[in-house]
Amino acid sequence: MKASDLVKVLRELPEYRLRLIELTWKVTRDGSIDPGLVAFHSKEIAEAIAEAEAYRDATREAVRCLMDHFQS
Repeated sequence: MKASDLVKVLRELPEYRLRLIELTWKVTRDGSIDPGLVAFHSKEIAEAIAEAEAYRDATREAVRCLMDHFQS
């Protein structure tokens, strides 16, 4: 793959918003995390953490592929 093709593909990738960020605001009251809200949203928080971890892993793999491409 040529570098110009790679740039084109990267430009077409949509922005990705992690639910974990949104949930953080949901469980925050007066500048602190509310334990009751955390408990209430615990299943959703666990799913959002798994989503963030998968995103992290995919991002690491993408970076590795990019580095391999440009170092070859």
